[in-house]
Amino acid sequence: MASRPERLLRGGDSPLSATFLELFFDLAFVLALSQLAAHLLHDLSLAGALNTAVLLTGVWWIWVTTTWFADWYDPESPAVRWLLVGAALGSLLAGVAIPQALDGRGLLFAGAYVSVHLARGVFTVLALRGHPRQSRALRILCWFSVSAVPWVAGGFLPEWRVPLWLLALAIDLTGPRLGWPTPLMGRTGPQELHLAGEHFAERYQQIMIIALGELVLVAGLSYAESDLALPQTAAFLLVFAIAVLIGLLYVTPAGQRLGPAIEHGDPSRLGVVTGYLHLVMIAGLVVTAVGAELSIAHPLRTGDTTGALVILSGPALFLIGRILFSAAIHRRLSWPRVAALFVLGGAAALVRLPLLAVSAVVTLVALVVVILDHAGIRSYRHRSGA
Repeated sequence: MASRPERLLRGGDSPLSATFLELFFDLAFVLALSQLAAHLLHDLSLAGALNTAVLLTGVWWIWVTTTWFADWYDPESPAVRWLLVGAALGSLLAGVAIPQALDGRGLLFAGAYVSVHLARGVFTVLALRGHPRQSRALRILCWFSVSAVPWVAGGFLPEWRVPLWLLALAIDLTGPRLGWPTPLMGRTGPQELHLAGEHFAERYQQIMIIALGELVLVAGLSYAESDLALPQTAAFLLVFAIAVLIGLLYVTPAGQRLGPAIEHGDPSRLGVVTGYLHLVMIAGLVVTAVGAELSIAHPLRTGDTTGALVILSGPALFLIGRILFSAAIHRRLSWPRVAALFVLGGAAALVRLPLLAVSAVVTLVALVVVILDHAGIRSYRHRSGA
């Protein structure tokens, strides 16, 4: 009979598909994305973008580490289920705090973030007593205990909040890439960082669908609040088209090869780097959602330099993440996507055009990239005889 620690760990016969509670946990991310888009829309300055990026990274790292947790431990274990419920509650509270996280609710945001990581860490360290995997859990707990100091301090010190939280995020994001090196314990070995590729790829696809869903939801709500005139209708259709095109850009081809790449690659590199790159892509979708609201609400507005730059920069940010994602999966660049980045950069000269025209340019660029991508895939399959 397996020991108690062994029963807690994911076994070879554990289902690789996402469980109900993992999907339930994702629902908290729906609120967070909506709040983040509203937070950025309220302040479209560089400082506002930085503040939104800090909050997005914090929420995202709750999602990433919870997904690792559900990958390493048995999702059918009652204890794991309750920890997933707790992570969902913590994520929900962090989402509630986002609109005023840099004002009066900073301690709520930091407290929710720290509580999720420390509660999970303390439980796994205690539950794995006597098991070799306890050292991994202890290293992770040590790192999150260190980062908890600037997190909580930032909650109490509004004037130092952003720099303290940036320091905390630097600690949290670099820890797994370095293997959570800890005094007297060394660092976690690659075998301890192994991830089930099929499970992880599915989870990334699910969270990308949620992020795309936020974009579609913003477009629908903005269109519903308009007078449904022709310009607003055209802007809405363009946003819907860009959502579809971004989805196609994600899933082909690297998005479909993520599972085997993680399964057979170096987990300390690919398993961690893909978390960073998905953050960039999701940030692009958040910015795209803000641009969608601006273009649908004011499609014929001219001279709105900030609005035009937001509409251009959202898909550009997604493309940056997507290009690096392909490079990480099969170590090559997609030249149509690279060229599209330069085109979008050059399109910044069109910021004096109506927002509807800027949105049309973005959609056209994305459409051309999708067409070229699929043409390249068909050509490769023809040459390989697939």
